[in-house]
Parts: sequence; structure tokens; C-alpha cells
Amino acid sequence: MVQAPAPEAPPWKAPLTAFARLNMDVQRVAQRVEDGERISPPEALVLHEQADLLTLMRLADLVRERKHPHGIVTYIVDRNINPTNVCITDCGFCAFYRRPKAEGAYVLSNEEILHKVEETAALGGRQLLIQGGHHPHLKTDWWCTLLSEIRERFPKLNPHALSAPELDHLARIEKRGVEEVIRDLKEAGMGSVPGAGAEILDERVRKLIAPKKTSTERWLEIHRKVHEAGLRSSATMMFGHLETAEERILHLARLRLLQDKTGGFTAFVSWNMQPEGVPEEGIYPAKTTPSIYLRVQAIARIFLNNFENMQTSYVTQGMKMAQVTLRAGCNDFGGTMLEENVVSAAGCFHLESIQAIEHTIRSAGFEPLQRNSWYGIIDERYDDKHGPRGPMTREEGAAV
Repeated sequence: MVQAPAPEAPPWKAPLTAFARLNMDVQRVAQRVEDGERISPPEALVLHEQADLLTLMRLADLVRERKHPHGIVTYIVDRNINPTNVCITDCGFCAFYRRPKAEGAYVLSNEEILHKVEETAALGGRQLLIQGGHHPHLKTDWWCTLLSEIRERFPKLNPHALSAPELDHLARIEKRGVEEVIRDLKEAGMGSVPGAGAEILDERVRKLIAPKKTSTERWLEIHRKVHEAGLRSSATMMFGHLETAEERILHLARLRLLQDKTGGFTAFVSWNMQPEGVPEEGIYPAKTTPSIYLRVQAIARIFLNNFENMQTSYVTQGMKMAQVTLRAGCNDFGGTMLEENVVSAAGCFHLESIQAIEHTIRSAGFEPLQRNSWYGIIDERYDDKHGPRGPMTREEGAAV
């Protein structure tokens, strides 16, 4: 890992709204961004609450261009495989999960999973996003058997597998340290960890929307341990439900603080909650507007100055909105997701071909290039004009 800057002081010692009443205005905060300075959580809240959308997009695009001056937008050929939808955590915002023995509950066999992997490899895939529910009986050895076979048969495909809540679940049902779980999975072939399960990293919100799920501090602790084990991970935020603007900013502040300490996050991606058809649909507001999505995405790019990559979410937003985000701070189009089951269970389904993704990127004025899980460029069109190629393996990624 690179030498991280000295960590900033925890920014949640007092309500941000109190700080925001200080004599701060959008123009002064914008000037700090233009000067390349790190803004504080209160200043981020000022932007969130007071800046017009065009100002936010201009500032986010400025930060994006500084970090990625070669005019490239990356993407990865991948597939989302969900080995099981059985889950005992009962998140009220999730339309995908089923209780054990409920109608529609499933566990895929290894043969079914490996068939999906083989299809992905045949299409030039480089990543398998492998996540499932918190199954009460599938333990680490089940996952290790699967990962080992994938590594042996399909060495070019990286298992980007098992979110922090899933790792926490395995540690709890096996009554052992999560460090041991991570160690075993890494040895079996896990190459990186997705950032799912973060939702909003604030306990007030988590107690309302996912009271059985991994806590804020535990989610952060597990990602720290993942980084210490020599693995990279991504970070996420699902917003637009019961959180406040202040809690959105605190979520970003907690991520930034951990990134200061470990440098282990490869990218950040956010999306708005898809409330249609979820178990507790009645408690959630209507889906947030596209302008709110752009606002949050732009602020994330401005605030998370120690994150190299910002990923758009075309699966939830659609191609046109994803294209707009390329001028609101995003430099990565995410995965082709040859299969997707979770957000589509809530009626949100926007999968596209590689050709459509590349056309969308070019139409926004950028050059599309394929990457791997560690943001190394694997595209045969790569040459020196595109800047540093980046890490090619899990081990090289850990050293970035």
C-alpha cells in the first residue's frame, strides 16, 4: 500500500448542522476545491445543501480531470453471481432475499455456479461479483471449495467476493475471528472484496433499515482487516431512504478516514434506493430524483479526495444518467454485469452490451478501456498515451 497521509481527526464529534451555520458560503468552499484543498465535512454539507447542481458538477469534473487527465473511462467485463438468496438478516429494503425454506429460496450447486463462470470466461470476463444472502448453514469451507475450483479452472477471472456483512456472518456462525475467515478465503482464491452492505454508515439509520446487519464500526473494521490482509476492496453508499443530508456526509467522512489509514479502497460507488416491491416499502419515501443522484455523486467525488476512482451505477440509473455522471466526477462505468439479480428484484433492470457501454462513453467525450478488479488496464488498445497501466494481479494491487 502507498504511504497514507496523516489521518484527519474524526469529523463526527458534533452535529454538522451546527458547523454549517458558521460564516461559510458556497463560493468560499468552491474556491478551496479549485485550489486542490481537502474540504471538511461541514463544508461538504454546505455544498450539499446550498450549491446549485451545475456548480457541483463543475467542481466534481475538475477533481476527476486532475486524477484522470488522460481522457479515459474504464469498465470491466464481469458477472454478478448470487449462489444463494437465503438470508436471516431480514433487511426491509431488500426484495431479493428469502427466509430459509420459504418459497423461492435457493442454493445453487457448484455445477450451476461453475457453468455461469464458464460462460463468463468465454465472453472475456475478468471479474466475478459473488455475493449471496446470510445463509445459516453455508460456512467458509463451502466458499473455499468454490473459490479454489474457480481459481484452478479459470485463473483469469477474479472472485470479487463476499461483502463485509457476509464475512461478519461467517465469523459469527463459526465463532472465530474474521481475520481467520479472510485468511482462508484469500488462500482459496478470493482476490478482492465488494463494498456492499454499507447502506448508510450511521447507527441511527441502520437500526431503522437493517437492525440485524453489521454495525457501522464493524463494517469499517472488517474492511480495515481486509486491507491489512493484502486485499483491496470497494466502498459503497445506498442513499435516498431514511437518512439525512448530514448522515450522508458522515458516511463519506468515515470512508475517507479509513482510506487515510489503509489506502485499501479501489473505488467508490453510490446509488439511490429502489423502494418498489421491497418488504417494508411503506416506510420509505418515493425514489429520489435524478438531480439528487447527481448531487450526491458529485459531492462524493469532491469530498473523497483520497479515492482514485468513482464508479457510476448504470444498472440503477440507466445509460443516459450514467453518461451524465461522467461529467459529475465518475471515471469508471462499472461492470457489464452479464447477470444481475438483486436490484432487478426491485424492478430496476438496466443491463447493456459492451458495445452500448463503449458507445455511451465515447459520446460523452472519453475513450473506453477495459480494466481488471484492481483498476489495471487490460485492454489491448492500451498504449503509453493512456498513462500508467496499473496493477495486473492481486499482489500488485495490494502494493499500490
